[in-house]
Amino acid sequence: MRTKSLLLAACLSFAATPHAFAQGVTGSGVVPATAANSAERTIRFAAQAPAGAALVIVMTDATLPPLDGVALGAAERQAIAAAVAAGEFDGKAGATLSLRGIGAYPRILLVGTGATPTSLALAEAGGKAAQELKGEARAIAVAGAFGDASAADVAYGFALGQYRFDRYKTVDRKTPPTGTVTLVGANPAAAAAAFAGRWQPLADGVRLSRDLANEPANVIYPESFVARVREAFAGTAGVTIEVLDETAMRRLGMGTLVGVGQGSPRGSRLLAVRYRGAGSDAAPLAFVGKGITFDSGGISLKPGAGMWDMKGDMSGAASTMGAVLSLAKSRAPVHVVAVAALAENMPGGNAQRPGDVVRTMSGKTIEMLNSDAEGRLVLADANEYVADKYKPRAIVNIATLTGSIVGALDSQYAGLFSRDDALAAQLLAAGTASGEELWRMPLHKNYAKKIESDIADVRNIAPGAGPGASIGAHFIGYFVAETTPWAHLDIAGVNQADTALPLVPKGMSGFGVRLLDQLAREGE
Repeated sequence: MRTKSLLLAACLSFAATPHAFAQGVTGSGVVPATAANSAERTIRFAAQAPAGAALVIVMTDATLPPLDGVALGAAERQAIAAAVAAGEFDGKAGATLSLRGIGAYPRILLVGTGATPTSLALAEAGGKAAQELKGEARAIAVAGAFGDASAADVAYGFALGQYRFDRYKTVDRKTPPTGTVTLVGANPAAAAAAFAGRWQPLADGVRLSRDLANEPANVIYPESFVARVREAFAGTAGVTIEVLDETAMRRLGMGTLVGVGQGSPRGSRLLAVRYRGAGSDAAPLAFVGKGITFDSGGISLKPGAGMWDMKGDMSGAASTMGAVLSLAKSRAPVHVVAVAALAENMPGGNAQRPGDVVRTMSGKTIEMLNSDAEGRLVLADANEYVADKYKPRAIVNIATLTGSIVGALDSQYAGLFSRDDALAAQLLAAGTASGEELWRMPLHKNYAKKIESDIADVRNIAPGAGPGASIGAHFIGYFVAETTPWAHLDIAGVNQADTALPLVPKGMSGFGVRLLDQLAREGE
């Protein structure tokens, strides 16, 4: 999304524009880019609500707050108060009440935040409004008893909540509402500056992650993933991009990343995006994401039911890119590097076989017992590469790694595994602040014995029953030096939303962008 700024009559607008995107090659031809994503509503800030708009009122309790810039007379306020009492609206977080036919506003939506709203609660109110009004054809005005920073929080939530992905619909494709969203307040320029400086870049990062994960695998594969990321970062200051193709990775001895993709005609890639903000001299914080652009399971073929969801098996890599995009576009004073370990796992004639032994960049050997445990393999080489090349002060892996974490935590939390208590505490705090929550899981030393191999250094699974998520984490941690602070986030249960949440419409969630952005800002 490009930012279009116009300071006119104490008003600043932020508009999302569609971008060109790669065409996807199928077995029989090309799937063209028939339509871009539906345009999102422009977000603007003003001192007066526009006439004829639907009105959103953000409330902390059941009492209607003063609303500067909103044309509500005593009779209209009295009618709203009566509706609040009749509807038992209490202003608690998540509460809504929709009203029609009051005064000059065709629709009034009340949204609660709770008595002492945090930045996150205000954002969720904005997202809730976006969800409730996604079919509203009119322009929207948002008002409440909030200051400049809070208005920016609400606008950020609206930006996340209004996301949609429908670029491939050609029949019964609904025309998206084009009316603006106006945040009404006494100092619109200050609110606009707060939004542009912090929250719009974060919304852009989340959007990038969601777009990448929502795209079908015949559109996003390792090479086109790289192209899309290059496009997203074009012209962004302080950013350097490095790409390794298969030839370069073979030269470095990266047998696991190349090996996972060797059953596919689409070659593997390692993508590293580094951002160094002004004044940041520290060693970088590294985010390393699993980027399996489609996971068939390889020779260890997955069941057909639900396999289509495996286009999103690159969500971890997508979210590392989104986080660094946010940090770079907001010019955060941080030093970070995001690494995407990109491969397509297919059962071709040259695919890896269960029982093969592969070697990582450092020379460690792996007995590959199951080709469907491939995410940990690509992360092994990626972790060793980022440690050798960038000398990070800490490494955080993020991956849709195991089904067992879904059984343990469902869709409420991502699993956190770490050998470093300080890093774990920072991640837990960042998760709470960002709304992308984590639950710390065990890394007992006895679990490591389950990946010991008789013929190689380690094996990529533990045959039989066991703590699958912890075993996967132990395997990944084997390829990170004990002296390096390291954590692994298993996001298999949270990378996709089956039902809409205030900040996460149904579909790929972009989980991890907000969390990693928060972690980087707090860690400098």
